[in-house]
Amino acid sequence: MQNAPPAAGSNASLSQESLLIDYLQRLERHRRDRRCVHIHLSQLQPVNRRDNHMRIAAGAFDSLVKLLQAQAFTLANVDLMVIYKAQVQDEVEAAIVKLRFLFSDDPLVINDGLDRNFCDWFSLDREYEDVIGLAQKMLQEEQARQRAVQERTESEARDNRPRGTPFTPELLVRTEAALFQADLANLMRRQAVCAVVGQSPPQPVFHELFISIADMRQVMMPSVNVASSPWLFQELTETLDRRVLSLLNKHDDRTLEGDISINLNVSTILSPDFLTFDDNIKAGARGTIVLELQKVDIFADLGAYLFARDFAHDRGYRICIDGLTYSMLPFVNRERLGADLIKLVWENSLLDEKDKKTDALRRIGVTRIILCRCDAPGAIEYGHSVGITLFQGRHIETLLAEEARRRGTARSNQKR
Repeated sequence: MQNAPPAAGSNASLSQESLLIDYLQRLERHRRDRRCVHIHLSQLQPVNRRDNHMRIAAGAFDSLVKLLQAQAFTLANVDLMVIYKAQVQDEVEAAIVKLRFLFSDDPLVINDGLDRNFCDWFSLDREYEDVIGLAQKMLQEEQARQRAVQERTESEARDNRPRGTPFTPELLVRTEAALFQADLANLMRRQAVCAVVGQSPPQPVFHELFISIADMRQVMMPSVNVASSPWLFQELTETLDRRVLSLLNKHDDRTLEGDISINLNVSTILSPDFLTFDDNIKAGARGTIVLELQKVDIFADLGAYLFARDFAHDRGYRICIDGLTYSMLPFVNRERLGADLIKLVWENSLLDEKDKKTDALRRIGVTRIILCRCDAPGAIEYGHSVGITLFQGRHIETLLAEEARRRGTARSNQKR
């Protein structure tokens, strides 16, 4: 699989190390006459690691990849790992010559073989364990880097809470009026909830449909801090609920195809807008729709929630309690609340006192837990270690995109 290399550290290449390990594992019984070259592009001077240089470097092996004679992996640190058949050794060496010419003025090439190497060569037949060990080491280093980035991002987010003009009743009235006039279709987002088992690619189970509050705020009231008044914000979300249902009620809208989830307030489920939505849904489709509710909304009026839950279950919908952190779990009994699923927010603190927390999660039922906000590979590793198989987040979207590209490349190669 040949991917054009993005800038160092970009999300598009996060799982290349995992894909490399997966490919090596599949070659374990077929490693005879297979070789590997590790090209240390990460050791080039920054001026020689620009995007255009990296694209040219990766492209040097395109012809061999298209002929199914090689597989090239652009790692997160922009190093290249090329696995190839021994019969094309001359072609690979010719590509390396081109790269040496491209970077001929770089100290890495000038001093090649003295204090460091431009590339290292391996025979998979004799050095398979060395190569897979190297790939695993690079994966661990990248995961550690991603954890550090996530921790820094979380810290910056805490230090940069939304600021701006207070959200007032007058602003709410104006915003609600604007919402009913605006076309919000371009603010509708989809994010997959996927089953991830072992090293297999993520398999979408359903897609969450939601209006991006951040995007809506940027478009309609960029200077307003909508979180400054929780009660006015709650009213705003109820208005958004009605607009989402209105969008989904359109007969020419294709977003309802496939299994989906939608974020709603309890009051919305009990409203005429939801009854209209329900009337427009085919009976068999209700079982494919998950209604996601916030814990604060549930406990604000528990009686209303229980009534809405029974109504939704009678109609065939499933209920998911959204946005739970581990510290909230003692106060949210999924079985007693009659919820089908819960969304647990991934956070690094889950790794603290892991055995104790694992027991608590298993009492809830790990098959009923969706680990959400998975923005780095470490979240999936943690989920697998405790038995969770349902995941959602930016890293899952990255894996889905890479799998789609891989299948597209495979189909293209088959046609040739």
